[in-house]
Amino acid sequence: MSILSDNYKRILSEVEGKITNPEELEFVKEKISELSMLFMDVMDNLAEKTDEKIQQIEEKQKQIEAKMNAVESAVNEIEEDIYEEEGNFDFEIVCPYCNHEFSAEITGKSEITCPECNNVIELDWNEEEEDNCTGHCSGCHGCEEDFEEEQEDDEDDDM
Repeated sequence: MSILSDNYKRILSEVEGKITNPEELEFVKEKISELSMLFMDVMDNLAEKTDEKIQQIEEKQKQIEAKMNAVESAVNEIEEDIYEEEGNFDFEIVCPYCNHEFSAEITGKSEITCPECNNVIELDWNEEEEDNCTGHCSGCHGCEEDFEEEQEDDEDDDM
């Protein structure tokens, strides 16, 4: 602001040096002062409107950041669900000794201990045997489902 003030004083001194009539000098000084006040009012209004717009933009930016954080959190959760560490999968296991069903991470293991009866369960990775299952065992979920369907069919037949 000092540059503006210095220029204002310089302009007034130049006007005073050129205008010798005191009435005309006073009139010109008043009009320069009015013009300067109008200019300052316009500048103040522009500054206020700019501050309001900046505040609106900052508020919108906060809202957008909050939404972005929510989206980022959701994406991270989805990524965790989809891209879990490779090889770390929990399997549902039914103990052949006590029929206790539990979940366990069994990657790279050939046996696991039942948390209920403490018997060691050998993990057989031979998938062909499940295809050759002859029925009603408690070791595979397929037989249980088949058994339940047969039970329902038998009940329907009895009616």
